[in-house]
Amino acid sequence: MTDSNDKIVSRREFVQGTAAGTVLALAPMSVLAAGGASKADKAAVLATVPKMHAQNIKRLQDWIALPSIAAENRNYPAGPEHLATLAREAGFKDVRLVPTSGKPGVFGKLDAGAKTTVAVYFMYDVKQFVAEEWSSPPLEGRLVEKPGLGSVCMGRGAVNQKGPQNAFLSALLAFKASNRPLPVNLVLVAEGEEEIGSPHFGEIVTQPDILAALKTCVGVLLPEASQAPDGSVEVTLGAKGVVELELVSSGEHWGRGPKKDVHSSLEAQVDSPSWHLIQALHCLIEKDGHTPAVEGFFELAKPLTAAQLKMIDIYAADVAEETIKSQYGVDHWVHDLGWKDSLVRLYSQPTINIEGLVGGYTGPGGKTVLPHRAVAKIDMRLVPDMTAADTLAKLKAHLAKHGFGDIEVNMTGGYDPTQSDPDSHFMKSVVSTYRALGVDPKVLPRSPGSWPGYRFTSPPLSLPAGGFGLGHGTGAHAPDEYYLIDSKNPKVQGLDGAVSSFVEYLYALA
Repeated sequence: MTDSNDKIVSRREFVQGTAAGTVLALAPMSVLAAGGASKADKAAVLATVPKMHAQNIKRLQDWIALPSIAAENRNYPAGPEHLATLAREAGFKDVRLVPTSGKPGVFGKLDAGAKTTVAVYFMYDVKQFVAEEWSSPPLEGRLVEKPGLGSVCMGRGAVNQKGPQNAFLSALLAFKASNRPLPVNLVLVAEGEEEIGSPHFGEIVTQPDILAALKTCVGVLLPEASQAPDGSVEVTLGAKGVVELELVSSGEHWGRGPKKDVHSSLEAQVDSPSWHLIQALHCLIEKDGHTPAVEGFFELAKPLTAAQLKMIDIYAADVAEETIKSQYGVDHWVHDLGWKDSLVRLYSQPTINIEGLVGGYTGPGGKTVLPHRAVAKIDMRLVPDMTAADTLAKLKAHLAKHGFGDIEVNMTGGYDPTQSDPDSHFMKSVVSTYRALGVDPKVLPRSPGSWPGYRFTSPPLSLPAGGFGLGHGTGAHAPDEYYLIDSKNPKVQGLDGAVSSFVEYLYALA
């Protein structure tokens, strides 16, 4: 979804930056209470951050220049090796690449001798790109002036997630440069396949020494650039799960229709795998063209609690509906629902979405063929207590029951929903740090987007997990992705403010 490329929304960004709220200027950054040596230490670390501005930019630009793209098998193992080097430079010890059946992960620990240990989740992979669609080369990380915002670093991965992750690493380097101890111990767990649905992330998290290290943690931090252009921030207490898959209709598997493309005149006597796929897709939804019709699809979906509904009430009252409609380029919500009811659906309902349809000839002009194969790319978003495995099984059973058992169902990635306790010390620290820095965040039940946080929030770990980080960026998965470097708006933090916010948060967790 785009609005002049400034409102392009990724699965992780989906509802970030839509709340309109009062945000105070954030200078000076050091506003959290701290006593004795820790207060002096924090002041020294924060004073170091601006001095490292140029090298922090350069580190981000160098990282952008090395894109790891799982779908294209690009820059492996160079990508994970580069992240391992960055982790070592930031102070992590025993850093290693973690082999999986797919792309390797990266693991490391930083023992500061502190009482509290926090895990940090990174992804080092990025989405594909078409260079011709960009106004600035996607792998150069050029500094570009954005009217009303300031100077931004533009490139693939700039905000998803290299910009925020680089800001976090920059915070650690500020501790190192100022010769001050971290107030918490850290465990780094990174993967390189999030952009294809994290199919092998479980192999990383469940390795015995990694699992043991994670069990010592109070929570899992996902570095983010959480600010909208107006400076507002949203805190989500979880995320929907996702199943990404392809439905393939072919003459070979169906046993009807051609086994190769044939002339379209033969439609009169030969079955069409394309129409067969369309009929299969039609059976997945109700007559309203929207509601999932798969048998049992909703049976594990957990209703929103009274507390979660209250969060939506507050959000609906504070955020202008027309602003959001304008950002998304829509005139109506589904079923012509009102603003609040549409938000309840957004946060509570599982979905079945068609990402794309591919079949036959799609070039200029016509080509009179009857294709032997057609593919639909599907994603299903899941809410607690649904699981990816159960939902996939129900989809397959539904297709078979309705006469489409020949349709190939190829899951390409996915994971269960994630949910964190708002009363956990970890999540309370997220909210309290934002407030101490002058931002009153909107707290929401979950993100409609997805990330593999369930690996942390579900047993055997059952840890709270969520995002934090001031700063701004947008354009994930789309052309002209950027991360704000030097802000002209006192309500929105650039790179130095983002780095300092991580310093503050680590002290808050301690």
